[in-house]
Amino acid sequence: MSNAVWFISYKLLEGASVPDYLVASQKVHDEILSKQKGFISWRVLKDGDTWVDMVTWETPEDAKNAETAGQSNPIAQAYYSLMDFNNMQNQMYMVEKSY
Repeated sequence: MSNAVWFISYKLLEGASVPDYLVASQKVHDEILSKQKGFISWRVLKDGDTWVDMVTWETPEDAKNAETAGQSNPIAQAYYSLMDFNNMQNQMYMVEKSY
């Protein structure tokens, strides 16, 4: 079975600090995502004011099971509080081939 990759694009809320966002994302990684079954990696990408999270999982089931991980966790809430959900897009892709 191939790996699953989440691509989540979004913008930060107006006035949100990039350093605060990066600290919050590190905490989410360390305390929540990295502890989920099947987690492989999380890359935070940026182009202008658009951000993309590229999160790789061992299986699509692991990715789906982790979707709600930590939703009510204060660490996750602090992270989400910096994001603009009005323009967020979330897509899961399957790795067809790696080189």
